[in-house]
Amino acid sequence: MDTNTLQSLSHLDQNGNAQMVDVTHKPSTVRRAIAMCEISMKTTTLDAIQAGNLPKGDVLGTAKLAGIMAAKQTANLIPMCHPLNLTNVDVKIMLDENIPGYQIEAEVKTKAETGVEMEAMTAVTIAALTIYDMAKSLEKTMIISNTRLVHKSGGKSGDFNAPKGESCDI
Repeated sequence: MDTNTLQSLSHLDQNGNAQMVDVTHKPSTVRRAIAMCEISMKTTTLDAIQAGNLPKGDVLGTAKLAGIMAAKQTANLIPMCHPLNLTNVDVKIMLDENIPGYQIEAEVKTKAETGVEMEAMTAVTIAALTIYDMAKSLEKTMIISNTRLVHKSGGKSGDFNAPKGESCDI
């Protein structure tokens, strides 16, 4: 890569080596991010989850808790993420019979020098993986898909809202 390209990539130094972005100079502001993903499955698997008939227990409650815990561990999972003091993590798992499966949404907030997009995306992904783990004895063909950021606010880059049709109403 040429020097100009390297200088425009914030996670690389002038020699092309990975580095954590220095956010020391940035003001601490309220940051908010919402991410979503989907997990699709056979209707028989969905019915068993809804009925609470799985040997591993409360699938949706466990998945919600796993998503919250995952958001708090993001900096330990993604090498260049900053450890953040999260002030709120809310994970929602919504039945969607049209998939069939679940829409998973996570909203994460903090007051910090950098955003919480990765924390929100980690939360939804781990919640979906937890559903898969707890229901895999019934079905191994479940599909986790469409993981995306639907909203972010705070910071120098301003607000982002995914185009309609790609996000939830916020």
